[in-house]
Amino acid sequence: MAVSRLPLIAGNWKMNLDHLQAVAFVQKLHWTLKDAKHEEDSVEVAVFPPFTDIRTVQTLLDADKIAFALGGQDLSTKDSGAYTGEISGAFLKQLDCRYVIIGHSERREYHAETDEVVAAKVEAALRHGLAPVICVGETAEDLEKHGAAAVPVAQLEVALDGVASDADVVVAYEPVWAIGSGQAATPQQAQDVCAKLREVVAAKLGAEAAERTRILYGGSVKSGNIAGFMREPDVDGALVGGASLVTDEFAAIIRYQKHVGV
Repeated sequence: MAVSRLPLIAGNWKMNLDHLQAVAFVQKLHWTLKDAKHEEDSVEVAVFPPFTDIRTVQTLLDADKIAFALGGQDLSTKDSGAYTGEISGAFLKQLDCRYVIIGHSERREYHAETDEVVAAKVEAALRHGLAPVICVGETAEDLEKHGAAAVPVAQLEVALDGVASDADVVVAYEPVWAIGSGQAATPQQAQDVCAKLREVVAAKLGAEAAERTRILYGGSVKSGNIAGFMREPDVDGALVGGASLVTDEFAAIIRYQKHVGV
């Protein structure tokens, strides 16, 4: 992994934890990392709670001076208006969110989000000063038909259309066949695709942007396999789902450097 890219370990809570549970979780995670003498400047930790938790978590982070970044799980392509149930990027920014997840496979599958919708959401995030975490990945059918890199590369090419070369973006490679399955990609599989995705960033935004852009792996990430992924030169962190809801397990993922030198 390039020295210039700060590793990012992000926890996507999905539709889990109410605002009271969120407080208990964040406090326990902070205490666990503090007790283990986690070096806060060696890894960036981000949490992505449900919308109803964000204000509560923001208040806790501020009050207890906890150095976790905060993010939303989605946002609207619109800034405001008659869009019942939608959340504007402006609202997230006002709550000190730094990041927002865009194009997660669950949004693509359950909400029929197309590559063009994802691109519009990337534009909306950047418009409001949020760093989009752009999720790309292939299904098992895609893998068999096209190979591992073809679909995520095509998705990212559309998502980056019109993005400025100096934009702060994060890319997350999440093979759909690995999410929640317990069957993660191998480190080499992740590296092969992440390298291709970095080539897309270079082609779209330039070599300098490609060098600084962090590319994460997501899909059945756990403490037992994170170090293997982090040894790869084009894997700069992880977008963690289920394991991010278990305090000790997520803390162990964050502290991957303790187990293996990277």
